[in-house]
Formats: sequence, C-alpha cells, structure tokens
Amino acid sequence: MEGEKNSRFSKVTEKIKFPKYTNRIIRTVIACFVTAVIYKYLLGDRNPCFACIGAVYGMGSQFQEGFHNGFNRFVGTFIGGLVVIPSYWLYMNTPFGIPGEVYLCLGVFFVMLINFMLGANNAIQPGTVVYFVVLCTQPVGNFVSYTIARIIDTGVGVLISLGISMLRPTMIDREKGVELLTFYEAMTEGFKAWSYANKCGSLPQLDEEGRAAKREERKARYIERHSV
Repeated sequence: MEGEKNSRFSKVTEKIKFPKYTNRIIRTVIACFVTAVIYKYLLGDRNPCFACIGAVYGMGSQFQEGFHNGFNRFVGTFIGGLVVIPSYWLYMNTPFGIPGEVYLCLGVFFVMLINFMLGANNAIQPGTVVYFVVLCTQPVGNFVSYTIARIIDTGVGVLISLGISMLRPTMIDREKGVELLTFYEAMTEGFKAWSYANKCGSLPQLDEEGRAAKREERKARYIERHSV
C-alpha cells in the first residue's frame, strides 16, 4: 500500500511543471523592491501598497506589454478615483431619500461607461477596485486625500517598472530600440500600441522583416548619438 501511494504521488508531481525563474519574474521583484525602498526611506515610510501593485502591472515580458497593462491600471485608478469622490458623498448622505446602494451602483455604472468611452476596456477592473476600496473602507475625514494619493502611487509604481524595463530591456525590446535614451520614443510607441490593443484586442507584433528594420533603425540612432 505504501509503495502504491508513493507511486501515485510521484505520478502527480511529475505532471506538475514548476516555472523557471524567468527574466520577467526577476525584474518584477526588483521593481517592487525599489518601490518599497523608495516609499520607506525617501517618502517617510509611506504605504507602498498601490505603488507596488502598479509596479507589478507595469512589468511585462516586453516594454509594450508592461506599458499596456500599467497604463490600463493607471487609467482605471484615475477614472475610478474621480468617480468615487462624488459617489462617496452621495453614498454616505443619501440625498432625496434614495438608498446608498443605488448611488453605489450608479458610480460603478459611470466608472465602466467612462472607460468604455475612452476605449480602455481593460481598465474597468482596476477602476472598480479603487472605487470600492475607497467607498467601503475609508472614513469620511480623509477619503479625498486618500483617493488622490492612491492615483499618484499607482502612477509612480508603473513608472518605476517602465524605467527598469528600459534599463534592462529584453531581447525583443532591444530589437525595437527600447532603452533609457529613447524614453520619449518608447513611451510614444507604447501609447500607440495601447490604443491599437484597445481597438483590436491584442498588442501589435513585428514580423521578422519588421524586427530587422527596427534593428537597422536602432543602429542608425546609436551611430548618430555617439558620433562626434
């Protein structure tokens, strides 16, 4: 019996595939570490929760993926934060005798509607997260300042991850010419890819010819920057 149990256990463990320590995992951990250190030692032990979440969202297997997810996180948090401020007052004060739950649902409606209007469908979930966190957990005295702080924290975390992605670009990003010196260009391309993904449902992908063209473009920029 003991031998049969061990045999079954071995078969189960053989089917489980443990992930390798990929570059993305390492860079995400580094981004969270840098974020936590900045918030503890440079910002007076400020709560790093939303910034670390933003850092996780902002780190992808390539820069455009991290920009897409991180920007969605920021847009969602921004829209959810803006909507929750008036919704909070309505929910707590219930004007016109309307139950607070009605105002709660009305706020969710506007969070979703605004994101749909902006074409940021994937920003709905993070938008509703900050909406409910503020509405259901924050006291009356500081909900506005808390909301604004969480929007800023999310943006900071996303930017930290994007910065690390530029300092240590992946192979695909190097082929596209993504590096710290091309920050503005990379952010512009990231925004274009974000807009494209919202319309088409996936990020644009380069074929072999496109990658070769990007490599040549990157070489030309490198020569131009380092020429006397």
